[in-house]
Amino acid sequence: MAREAELAACLEAVLGSRSSANRVFELLEPLAGEEEPEDIVSAARACSRLFGALLERRELFVGPLPEQDASLGESYSAQDKYRIWMRHRYRDCVGCLGELMAHEAFQVKELALCTLMKFVELEAQYPLIKIEWKGTLTFPCDLLKVVVDGLLPTTEDASLLISRFQEYLEYDDVRYFVMKAVTASIGQVMQKTKERPLPFYQQNVFSLISPINMPNKESEMVKFMVKQDNREELKLSRLQAHKQVFEKMWLTFLKHKLPTGLYKKVLVILHDSVLPYMNEPTLMMDFLTVAYGIGGAISLLALNGLFILIHQHNLEYPDFYKKLYSLLDPSIYHVKYRARFFHLTDLFLSSSHLPAYLVAAFIKRLARLALTAPPEALLMIIPFLCNLFRRHPACKVLLHRPGGPADMSEDPYIMEEEEPSESRALQSSLWEIQSLQNHYHPDVAKAAAVLNQSLSEMEDDISGLLELSASELFDKEVKKKAVDVPLEFEQELDLRDTQKAPVCSAALPCEESWTA
Repeated sequence: MAREAELAACLEAVLGSRSSANRVFELLEPLAGEEEPEDIVSAARACSRLFGALLERRELFVGPLPEQDASLGESYSAQDKYRIWMRHRYRDCVGCLGELMAHEAFQVKELALCTLMKFVELEAQYPLIKIEWKGTLTFPCDLLKVVVDGLLPTTEDASLLISRFQEYLEYDDVRYFVMKAVTASIGQVMQKTKERPLPFYQQNVFSLISPINMPNKESEMVKFMVKQDNREELKLSRLQAHKQVFEKMWLTFLKHKLPTGLYKKVLVILHDSVLPYMNEPTLMMDFLTVAYGIGGAISLLALNGLFILIHQHNLEYPDFYKKLYSLLDPSIYHVKYRARFFHLTDLFLSSSHLPAYLVAAFIKRLARLALTAPPEALLMIIPFLCNLFRRHPACKVLLHRPGGPADMSEDPYIMEEEEPSESRALQSSLWEIQSLQNHYHPDVAKAAAVLNQSLSEMEDDISGLLELSASELFDKEVKKKAVDVPLEFEQELDLRDTQKAPVCSAALPCEESWTA
């Protein structure tokens, strides 16, 4: 408390008289030294009040800042010399706060961030640049870049501090200049790595840019930190300009090699949060096609973005279905993104113009893989296959071939064949589903038995089955009401009735019957 009182007295002296200006160093010293977090916080708050007041009172030099030593010897008035000198102290304060954003204590980081953003708002209102003509943009881009650089360290995770910063991205102009600053930062940092990933830095960039909410219409852009007179004449007020900056930021970020985990996070949101807000979504074609060719979960996740480019932007992808077919392996029934994958696969196989051999290959491969799938996946895939039969009646030969193979060794279908047209699926039969009719789970056996009957023309709605989990299936079984099961047995004789019953003589037949 004593230290806080000293800083408060110092602040009052500096604001009260220019003769006490040198005492500003007492406020700045704790920001640059190895002080306790509580002392740093007190000093930061004092500096916030000091320079906030100086900005409002217009007591900082406005215009290109001269060198401090040069300004003292040139023909500046005493007032200008004071303003120049104090502007240099303000710059020192900003530099210290930028470094404090990397402090060990989160309380210090957060206060440094909030103080810098307060200065951004005040500089926007009381600019430190000369306005040469009406309508000149006065946003403090250089100061905001200090904030962005502090949010993107290369050696630690800054996601908690970034989440604290998200509220400022609700301002349209702040968001615009943050995106420009991030683009510049990526270019400066990543060019030094020679295509080697920087996991912490790239994760921090993703944490900063992934929650950005872009406006859908120009009329939605109404929240600005800087109040400009002729805003309609500025690029800042045009949605297309925002989309261009947004697009450039993402393309710059994605052109560098990403860690595998981050690759997946990007692909999860790309179709929903990035592509709709780009001026030219087809610029993502290279990134998505490379991701689609990697294999595994990354390929599954790339399907969303490719679907948008193929259906909405006429992307031509040669051998698309061959690649989709190659993604069918035992893991598809177990992966985290199973629901997303089968939803998209259902869309890709919905066209009635697909050749029968191609659809049959998908049906046969999915059925073969179903032999080792968990019950919750089987309850989804069986209606899925039924829908494919309804759309493509030519494939029903798989159901109605009486002379099918007796076991897997006699099946003409070639599971290992990568080319669907060479898999000989149409020459096979769907004995795998017949095997599932003897499944240990009664619901699976019942679902598989549907294929023994004529399929209705109406497709099954599988949307509610895509997210079905083992725990939900278990809960459903537990909540089932017990029913009385009829058993065949002889009712037990009540011993009390034997005392009333007549005793039969061994020599004579019993004239009365026993009563149970």
